[in-house]
Amino acid sequence: MRRIPGISEEISLTLSRFDSLASTGELLWYVGSDDGRVQVDYGDQNKPFFIASATKLFVTAILSQLRAENAIDWDSPVSRYLPELDLSRLSVSDGRDFATEISIREVMAHTAGLPDYFEGKIPGSLTTFSKALRTDFSWKLDDVLSWSRQIKPVKRGKSLYSDTGYQLLGALIEQVDGVSFSDSVMKRVCEPLGLTSTYIFDESKIDSYSKIAQMLNGTSRLTIPRAMSSVQADGGIVSTVSESVRFLEAFFSGELFPQKTLEDIATDWHRIFPPLEYGTGIMRFSLPPWMTGFRKVPEFIGHSGASGTVMFRSQELGLTVVGTVNQVQRRSLPFQIMIRCALLLNRN
Repeated sequence: MRRIPGISEEISLTLSRFDSLASTGELLWYVGSDDGRVQVDYGDQNKPFFIASATKLFVTAILSQLRAENAIDWDSPVSRYLPELDLSRLSVSDGRDFATEISIREVMAHTAGLPDYFEGKIPGSLTTFSKALRTDFSWKLDDVLSWSRQIKPVKRGKSLYSDTGYQLLGALIEQVDGVSFSDSVMKRVCEPLGLTSTYIFDESKIDSYSKIAQMLNGTSRLTIPRAMSSVQADGGIVSTVSESVRFLEAFFSGELFPQKTLEDIATDWHRIFPPLEYGTGIMRFSLPPWMTGFRKVPEFIGHSGASGTVMFRSQELGLTVVGTVNQVQRRSLPFQIMIRCALLLNRN
């Protein structure tokens, strides 16, 4: 099908306007439709950047592969696969400790009752995220578990976005796969898809921090290599726009794991950060009409990241949107850009 006259130019102009804002870091963006009517590249498509929590899609892909191999059962307790790890008091509801009962599926869906070590608050202290913004430092899984036990618990079954849970899932993948999480990502995702610039930012990569797109915290440059080397399965992947697009296409096409799994994970939606909802290891962005002046914005599924990253698809429009604004302070900014792109395409 021929391209829509002017639409790509309008989207490029919109991106340029957002790029000129003082609150925008280095803007790297891609918008493409399945039918070829629209394809817009903005910024260096091969510039590495932190995809932050969009890393969780990689975790979901690997867990889907392990399930397809019958190596894990999503409805079995996480503790079954981490027998040497003390999970006590991580999920406590009504005075009962559920830590040895919570399932892989619950952890993937953020309904296991686990606190969030990253942005959850320990009484009398700052959040881990706030501390890292002030002074860069690193941590290990033992620290995550210790901090999580000090944060007020939530009821099992209630939605609470938990990076603690994805730290556990990273440890589970390492245990079951018999290699580091970084190596698992490489052998199960990057190598099969030919992703040569996508990797886990671990301790061995700290010296390369300056080569990655600079993140901003407001107007300040954010230099937190030790913190970024510590998040790993909950948000430690570095990629490029072009390779993120390749990954997202494979994720939704059944190239990485059985297509029927997508139907399983993209269901049972529950609110986390309205208007964001969560399924099982995947996020949905859907706006009610009153928030858009009653203009129709289709739902998107995929994931976002606190670095200002979005990696989403609209199945209705056959549209892929991948990009980053490299700004941790204004988390709505990349969604504003995504909405504008969708409205422009929908108008035509």
